[in-house]
Formats: sequence, C-alpha cells, structure tokens
Amino acid sequence: MVSNTRTGATGGTDRFGRFGVPELVVTTLALVSATILLGIATKAAGAGLACDANWPLCDGGVLNLFPATFPSFFEWIHRVVAGIAGLFILGSAIVAWRTDTDRSVAIALTIGLVLTPLQVALGAGTVILYEIPILNLHFWTAIAIFCSFGIGAILVWEHRIPTRAVPQALGLATVLVPLQALLSPLVISSYTQVLQTALYAVTLVFIGSLLLVAIVGRRRFDGWLPAALTATPVLGLLVAYFGRESVMGFDPVVVLAYTVVTILAVLVYGWLGLRTRSTSPVN
Repeated sequence: MVSNTRTGATGGTDRFGRFGVPELVVTTLALVSATILLGIATKAAGAGLACDANWPLCDGGVLNLFPATFPSFFEWIHRVVAGIAGLFILGSAIVAWRTDTDRSVAIALTIGLVLTPLQVALGAGTVILYEIPILNLHFWTAIAIFCSFGIGAILVWEHRIPTRAVPQALGLATVLVPLQALLSPLVISSYTQVLQTALYAVTLVFIGSLLLVAIVGRRRFDGWLPAALTATPVLGLLVAYFGRESVMGFDPVVVLAYTVVTILAVLVYGWLGLRTRSTSPVN
C-alpha cells in the first residue's frame, strides 16, 4: 500500500507518494509551454490550416488515424497536446483547492483555468476564420495562461528558491532581451520554422525569469527594491508585445518603440541585477 503524506509549506505541498501539488503544477506549466511552442511551429510550418478548416476533427477520420498529409498530422498533434494540457489545467486547479495548498497558488491556477475555454474557442476561430485579430488574441491568451501557471509554480516552490536566483534571473533576462531581437525577422531575413519557434521559446523563458524576479524578490529585499522588482514583468511584456508587433507589419513607429523598450529593458534589468547582488536580503 502506498502511504500518503501531507505537508504544509509556504506554497503548499500535498504529496501522494512522490508526486504532489508542486510537481503537478510544474508538469502543467511544461504542457502549456509545449502547447504554445507547438502552435507556433504549426503556424510557421504552414500546417495551421492543413485540416481544411475542420475543428476539432481533422481530415484523417476517427482520431485522425489516417491523416491526408504530414501538415494535417502536425496540426492534429498540436491539438492532442493542447487537449492533454487542458486536462492538467483542470486537474491542477481542482487539486489546489481541495488540498492545503496556499490560496494564492489556487487563485493563480484558477485564472488559467477560467481562460482555457476562451483559448479553446479562439483556437477554433484561428482554424475556421483565420483572422489576424483572432490570431493575436489567441496568442496573448496563451501567454496569460502561461503566466498564471508560471506564477503558481513559482509560488508553490518559492520556499525552495534561494535569494541568489533573483540576480541570476535578472542577468538571464538582460541577455534574453537582445537575443529576442537577434532572432526576429528584423535581423534575420531567412525566418525559418526553427528560428520562429526558438524565438518564442526564448520569450517564454524571458517572461518566466521575470515572474520569478517579481515573486521571489518582493519578499527577499526591503526599501524600494520590492516595488521595482515586482514591476519587471510589465516591462518584459512590453518588450514581447512590441517585438511581436514590429514584425507583423514592419511599421517604423512600432519598430522604433521596440528599439526603445529593448534598450530600456537591458539597462533596467542589468542595473537591478547589480543592485540585488550588492544588497543584503531580508533575514
């Protein structure tokens, strides 16, 4: 018989065997990230419309066992992973409320759960209608779900994250800001499927690192630093927004705005990284 143990911690840890709430939340976050990147890769490969505007089924019969083309199989795999992620999103939120997990974690996961039906509807809209506003809303809703589970994961593991992770995450973010620009079509003329997927993988790591800075840093330092660290994801989302918009229409004004926020982000994150390294944390 497997023994169940329940342990309350800062983020809440209800363990059944070796797999508890923290592991469940991280697994869900990984599935959400995989769904986003598969979606990007599917669109970049031109497979997004391979199912001939069919949704949720495709062109290969029951369970798409006989796909007409490889692109339709690729699109179907994306939908399968998204469906699995949806089940984990639901399960994570339910488990968080039914155990002694910290309520802030449960609320963060519930926000992601509430956004999921909207994301499903937008996913159907991208296939059936394929309009730019729907595509954009589909992407940013995915980012919102990623953020909600990123916040939940950091909160539930916060008690195990050392203070030195804050300046390290700021250093990582400082490097990833220009890397995003270097991987964009603004710099690379041959924008392949691999490069586009890599760009958004970098973006997810970038946003995740700033969420860690904000959540962990707010309690480890005093004075003005907590407020400044908490605001770092806002600047990061501006970088991501203008980076995406700058390549949608190559508007010179948007490109200029992207350049400004990119330079500002490098300076701010680099400076905050130095400050957090030289400042003693709160005991």
